[in-house]
Amino acid sequence: MGLKENRFSKTFQDEQFPQLKAQIIEAAGFNVPLNIEWANLFEDRFLHLYNDSYPKIYFLPFIEAFKSITADDMGKEALAESLKEIHITNTQDHHNPSNAFSFSNGILTLDHSPILNADDVDSRTKVLVDLLENNL
Repeated sequence: MGLKENRFSKTFQDEQFPQLKAQIIEAAGFNVPLNIEWANLFEDRFLHLYNDSYPKIYFLPFIEAFKSITADDMGKEALAESLKEIHITNTQDHHNPSNAFSFSNGILTLDHSPILNADDVDSRTKVLVDLLENNL
């Protein structure tokens, strides 16, 4: 990661991330730890897109899926008992949500490209809801 990526990452973490994290915690109903590999969330030529794509790819699907899962007490309890951590990374440049999410040993992982299919929040949310409903 170079200086411009470090600057972007710091600015995003300072300005947008706190609100997104608060929304995830509120939707989940508890303070779920977030393990984010910021250094892996870059492709140099797309830095100008990340203010828009990061929330859509890496955070909004969790917020919306958790709202769906925790709509009743049974869902709230199941999520709180099963989810230990959210891990966000980009090691494979996945753009298909079916390949990007996994849930194992309490760790919910999103391994997704930082720019591909950014506007497809609904598909990522649906895959995440299905994954959680089948594994909680």
